[in-house]
Amino acid sequence: MVHSPVNASTEVVGHLNLALLFGLVILGGAFGARIFQKLHIPQVVGCIIVGILLGDVFGLITPETIDALEPFTMFALGLIGFMIGAELRADVFKKYGKQFFIILFSQGIGAFLLVMVGTSVVMWFVTGNLFTSIAIGLVLGAIASATAPAATVNVLWEYKTRGPLTAAVLAVVALDDALALLLYRGAATGAKALMGTSQNSVLSATFLLLAEIVGTIMLGFLAGVLLYFLLKFVRAEDKILEFALASLLLVVGISMILKIGPILPAMALGITIANLMPRQSKGTFKLVEKFSPPIYVSFFVLAGAHMEFGRIGPWMVAMITVYVLCRAAGKVVGSWFGARHSGAPAVVRKYLGICLLPQAGVAIGLAILAGQQFNRDLGHTIIMVVMTATFLMEIVGPVLVKVGVKKAGEVGMNVTEEDLIKTYKVKDVMDAKPTSIAQDLSLQQILEVFSTSQSVYYPVIDAQSRITGIITIPDIKEMFANREFAGWLLACDVAEPVRDKTTPNKPLEEAMEQMRRYDLESIPVVSSDGSDQLVGVLDYRKTLRKISAEVLHRRKIADEMAVATG
Repeated sequence: MVHSPVNASTEVVGHLNLALLFGLVILGGAFGARIFQKLHIPQVVGCIIVGILLGDVFGLITPETIDALEPFTMFALGLIGFMIGAELRADVFKKYGKQFFIILFSQGIGAFLLVMVGTSVVMWFVTGNLFTSIAIGLVLGAIASATAPAATVNVLWEYKTRGPLTAAVLAVVALDDALALLLYRGAATGAKALMGTSQNSVLSATFLLLAEIVGTIMLGFLAGVLLYFLLKFVRAEDKILEFALASLLLVVGISMILKIGPILPAMALGITIANLMPRQSKGTFKLVEKFSPPIYVSFFVLAGAHMEFGRIGPWMVAMITVYVLCRAAGKVVGSWFGARHSGAPAVVRKYLGICLLPQAGVAIGLAILAGQQFNRDLGHTIIMVVMTATFLMEIVGPVLVKVGVKKAGEVGMNVTEEDLIKTYKVKDVMDAKPTSIAQDLSLQQILEVFSTSQSVYYPVIDAQSRITGIITIPDIKEMFANREFAGWLLACDVAEPVRDKTTPNKPLEEAMEQMRRYDLESIPVVSSDGSDQLVGVLDYRKTLRKISAEVLHRRKIADEMAVATG
């Protein structure tokens, strides 16, 4: 029997075809993100809640669906790694490199040790078997060291953060995967030895791990070199995006063949491009960033759909509680200890730990891998503890990331001109004291006004300060061209009609779009009460200069913050 394409896709993802499934995922995720954003909660939390509803509550996304969509999940993780790489330029490592690596090992090993001890004790009370308890503790401790870059970085992007804390968070979450893999391989080898199931020596396992890490970095580097040469001959934005995504897909695809995580090689790809072509790559990353929102929404919805509350037993609640608390304590204390001994700024010492609590892709992947390597009962325990803790941290973690960067004063320090325009109103940037001309002024008096002002745009007003017209430099030239009439002409005689006007509380984005549509360099701002009373002038070019200056000012403050808070 031959299946139609629609039937085939339906069989792959359960009772929903791919198009319908992704329609529900993106639509639901977008609504959830928007609602939570309105509540001043990071939008990733809304996406995860929608995923729980579609998965565990309504059963529209099944475990089989999630397994079938593994290539999409890997691509989303690769995209996240690629964008993290964009932030890790040579000058950042030169400035913070020593701090990053000390903090990385301190917080990772801190979480590993505390979770290992805590969960081992709980398992010993449950099983009474010391070796089995320590084996599970080793594996859970290694998995606890991992930090989810996706949720953490999404919050940083959402709130446009910049500064020493943001730089430290990006570096740690970017490199955390390699440390988690290293700890996991060592812990898994030790756990198997304790349980008498080890087939490889510790030395061989260590060499395999190092080879994997070096190989993944080389994969990303070679793909980055390829993309670098491709982009040298391309200028069209659509082609740049095509080549960038193609390179990323190649890296993700090869990673899947080699059965390695895509985040590290994709990050190496991003780092390579960011440092080989520091100026040109900014446009490339911006194009990829514009393409990515539906991918991120879908990824977090599917992450929420992993949760299965019905499989949690009473004793497992104790395991999950100990895992979450010990991991949080390890991350916070370890980050503080590493930041203090590396000479990191005060904001990094105080707030880095709470920004490293989200956990997702890598932790889930390692838990599933552990479930395959150990017997069924132990594997189930590890998977459920990590999955439930991941769910809790994906809900609470992004909120704590927001708290950390907000208290560090880094929110809004990485905005672009477009971002600021969207947040401003006309009154925020208008000239509130424009040079105006009374409608009954003579030419001589108008020239006196001109001699004391640098403006080229003069609103004409009546006795009640209501705008009646506009005089520009070309209008004055025309007055001189008609010298026989110039002596008795008044401002109201030569003023042009007002082509358009705006109000102080109008969104700046709308006002500037209005000016672009009618090709206006300046526009009068009148009172919102409908009286046409002049309250200011909005100049298009001056506005752009003000906004650009504010962007540079914020970035300068953020870049100097490390010195100021050290």
